[in-house]
Amino acid sequence: MPSKQEIFDKIKTCLVEALGVEEDEVTPEATLVGDLGAESIDFLDIVFRLEKSFNIKVPRGELFPEDILTNSEYVRDGKVTPDGLKQLRERMPFADLDAFSSNPNVKDFGNLLTVQDMVRYVESKVGVAA
Repeated sequence: MPSKQEIFDKIKTCLVEALGVEEDEVTPEATLVGDLGAESIDFLDIVFRLEKSFNIKVPRGELFPEDILTNSEYVRDGKVTPDGLKQLRERMPFADLDAFSSNPNVKDFGNLLTVQDMVRYVESKVGVAA
């Protein structure tokens, strides 16, 4: 079982390779979209690299729940509804959604996910205690 530091280091390598960023840019607090410049197409590459690096399976929509953010049942007038927030919390227990929930603009969701969120996600997949 990898240590927390080993998980962070492997995720850092995946992000450097997938996004073409410098290693020192990949900090736990860095957001994937806002700080590291990830675009939607990059998320497929990131998921592939995580699966390969950690020998895990990342089900579609589990790490990046675009299906919730594009569903009219969960989004109204560009904002995620309370039901949508509930779905996001259930799907993304590794992410801190508190700040987002106070003003849940769909367009701001991309700036939510941090490197640390990805570390917590992988930890949950490989069985590292929180």
